[in-house]
Amino acid sequence: MTDVQRTTESLVEVARSARLAGRSLSALPVEKRNAILMAVAEALEESSSEIVAANKRDCERVRGEVSQAFFDRLQTDEEGVADMATKVRAVAKLPDPLGETISVTSLASDLTLHKVTCPLGLIGIIFESRPDVIPQVSALCLKSGNAVILKGGTEAAETNTLLAKVWQQVLGESGLPEEAVNLIHTREDVSALLRLEGLIDLIIPRGSKDFVNYIATHSSIPVLGHGEGICHIYVDEQADLEKAWNIATDAKTSYPAACNAVETILVHERVATVFLPEMLSRFRSAGVEVRGCDRTRALLDPQSIVSASDNDWQQEYSDLIISIKVVDSFDEAVEHIDRYGSRHTEAIITENRDTAERFMTVVDAAGVYHNASTRFADGFRYGLGAEIGISTSKLHARGPVGLQGLVTYKYKLFGNGHTVG
Repeated sequence: MTDVQRTTESLVEVARSARLAGRSLSALPVEKRNAILMAVAEALEESSSEIVAANKRDCERVRGEVSQAFFDRLQTDEEGVADMATKVRAVAKLPDPLGETISVTSLASDLTLHKVTCPLGLIGIIFESRPDVIPQVSALCLKSGNAVILKGGTEAAETNTLLAKVWQQVLGESGLPEEAVNLIHTREDVSALLRLEGLIDLIIPRGSKDFVNYIATHSSIPVLGHGEGICHIYVDEQADLEKAWNIATDAKTSYPAACNAVETILVHERVATVFLPEMLSRFRSAGVEVRGCDRTRALLDPQSIVSASDNDWQQEYSDLIISIKVVDSFDEAVEHIDRYGSRHTEAIITENRDTAERFMTVVDAAGVYHNASTRFADGFRYGLGAEIGISTSKLHARGPVGLQGLVTYKYKLFGNGHTVG
């Protein structure tokens, strides 16, 4: 037997055990599921110093070998662990997504068809760097009655192992199978995971565009995710420029490594001469490198603004870098977004409600915003408690994916001796 065969057989057993554990979760009353989540949140807080210490060891091991954006996503601290616990508690407070009756249809006397929500089953999550994925994903899966197999990057190995251990200990102490939350470790495990059609119901990759595309093209299991976060802000000719400056600054600088950070600003030519100098000043104060089209550079200092290439318009910087383009019209802005956007989140800044409504109708993205920062594209901020990821797909789930993205439905037919004949 080859190493690949051994790895696959081993993971098949993990998946089978996880599916059995998922059945136990789906049969639990919501009060019990919520109690487990509250216990996990408390256990995370009690383990905070250990988690932070493990994370520091992970960070030291890769320091200088990864980009600053990647390093920022990997790093956590006491506040980060407290935030993990907060999001787990937030999931516990959400309504039960299971057993919800979507519709009831009477087909005949004493023959009634119910459409009812139920778990997907077993979820595979493959992610890079961010340790907060484990508590968010595990909380959403447990609440929705799904088991989960997690595969984090080797750069966060110690942090991830400790976080998964917290979940498994609480599950065991609650009398439930620890196999409801599983952590695998190697690339060979990932290859085996992608072949488990029939055991795994959904794979959610979280990482770079190339990473997500690799997962999607190497598995016949349904994949939910987004490859890039190329988000735009369009500053319309009727924009309140104070709002525009504040929103653009927030969308770029509050967390530049996030997939919902703005990467390109499109500015209507009629406000460019007033908007751009102040915007440049604010970006410079925040340490943001500005790359501009020829018209942008002509309105500012050409020597201090990097000339934007076509590659810049299709770049997810995940860093303190922004590209700016002056456009002639609303239509040109929309055409640019349609060509270069990743269908993640797009925003317009305008005081004209008709223009805003038109933008939000014609722009194809999971999130379209009026006078608001793209940084709001987040499951926690949407009131989902947490998110399992962000989907730019149009099937099953779109945008930040919370509990509703982890359930499907089944038809329950109640009869009284009925036959088709």
